[in-house]
Amino acid sequence: MVGHEVDTTAAAVVHTDGPDRRVPLGVASEGVLARVRAGAGELTGALRRVAEHVLSDPEAAARATIVELAERSGTSPATVTRFCRAMGFEGYADLRLGIAAETGRSRSAGWTVDIGREIQPGDPLERVLGQIMAADTRAMHDTAALLDLAEVERAAVAIAGADRVNIFGASGSALVGEEMQFSLHRIGVAAWAWNDVHEGLASAALLRPGDVALGISHTGQTRETIEMLAEAGSRGATTVALTGFPRSPLAELADVVLLTASQATTFRPDALSARHPQLVVLDLLYVAVAQRTHDRAHAAFRRTAQAVDGHKAARGALP
Repeated sequence: MVGHEVDTTAAAVVHTDGPDRRVPLGVASEGVLARVRAGAGELTGALRRVAEHVLSDPEAAARATIVELAERSGTSPATVTRFCRAMGFEGYADLRLGIAAETGRSRSAGWTVDIGREIQPGDPLERVLGQIMAADTRAMHDTAALLDLAEVERAAVAIAGADRVNIFGASGSALVGEEMQFSLHRIGVAAWAWNDVHEGLASAALLRPGDVALGISHTGQTRETIEMLAEAGSRGATTVALTGFPRSPLAELADVVLLTASQATTFRPDALSARHPQLVVLDLLYVAVAQRTHDRAHAAFRRTAQAVDGHKAARGALP
């Protein structure tokens, strides 16, 4: 028997105050599961159960009728319909078609094997490697589907014209930020990476209109990163958020939002599994900046390469 529970979460998902930071939606089959993953964290109650069931076995969801999916998730057909609309689909038929097309492509490409399977302590390294590669490959594909290239363009143009770029992040996100700072510095962009909130706030307070601040947080809920990006925005700097959650506090306050996806596995929760997709998006942003500052970037890269060339070991000098 399908329950007919009262569900008040759909309105909270579809109707929100402030700028709309939802993932660009439509009925295209590309990135359907990425869209569900990105939105699942913001759902509660019955809608969350539908999302979790779809993600746990997408192929079964694609074969199920709306009544079957409702029964398996312990909800009602009306809730499944609300879930589809919250995810940007006209109805369940569009969702099913999108999932079926995506899982079909994944299966033919051969990179869905073992996704979702927990890594066991006794698993051989060959199986662990396959699991990690499959999860990372899926995360990369999902990130490409989620990423709005127009937002990347906006961020690249802003950074290319900035006098100063501040990059904020904590813990693992700080490491990703340092990689970006190093890349920008090599092509002559004045960039600083901050992971200490006191130093970051002090630096953010000195930013001006025309400068850029980039905040990195997978959850978009890291308080220190939010505070530093907010301070930068209050000084007139263009703010950019790199996050996995389009309705997170960090995304809501940013002028530009770059979205990433992740595929958690045992011992690699979302924050860790998001590292590679974050690096890919930032690498794309770095190349886009280099394209827009080509002459300056090329000259700076050549000079920096020459400066460190003398520290490379001569060929044949080592035993």
